[in-house]
Amino acid sequence: MEKQPVLVTDRLLLRSFDLADAPEVQRLAGDYAVAATTLLPYPYPAGLAGIWIASLREGIDRGDVAAFAVTLAPSGRLIGGVRLQIDGDNARGELGFWVGSPFWGRGYATEAVRAVIGYGFSVLNLHRIYGMHFSRNPASGRVMEKCGMVHEGRFREHVRKWGVFEDVDLRGILREYTTETLRVTSP
Repeated sequence: MEKQPVLVTDRLLLRSFDLADAPEVQRLAGDYAVAATTLLPYPYPAGLAGIWIASLREGIDRGDVAAFAVTLAPSGRLIGGVRLQIDGDNARGELGFWVGSPFWGRGYATEAVRAVIGYGFSVLNLHRIYGMHFSRNPASGRVMEKCGMVHEGRFREHVRKWGVFEDVDLRGILREYTTETLRVTSP
């Protein structure tokens, strides 16, 4: 299997997750503030980060996942993750992303998502990329909007989070509507 490339942005390096990332994923994803705005569990169970990373690697091997650890350049400090769940038959990818709360409000999520969208269209040859976010979490919607994704609808009470049915907003982008460029380097 060919490894995923490293995606390079102005401030970030997006690389494949490694099992050595598990403790930091556990710490960042285990934050209540992160879990409250995503489908991540809280408390984050011990050992889940390693299982999750292994599942990403299996998905990459099968060709139905592209998943990147978001790290600060040049330090390599892990701050979050972005993935595309790939549906090859329909040439589409479902976007998911998270950034640790100490790194919110700095534009890192937008920068990382923009790079992965560019990768999805230019390298994976996807036709459509879409993502969902809790309607009560407009910050995630703004990230997607800044990356060219348009609001396509709202699914009322679509997801149950902590015993409460949540509305989710759907956003999407088609390859023909993106002009993003990215730099791809070898791992």
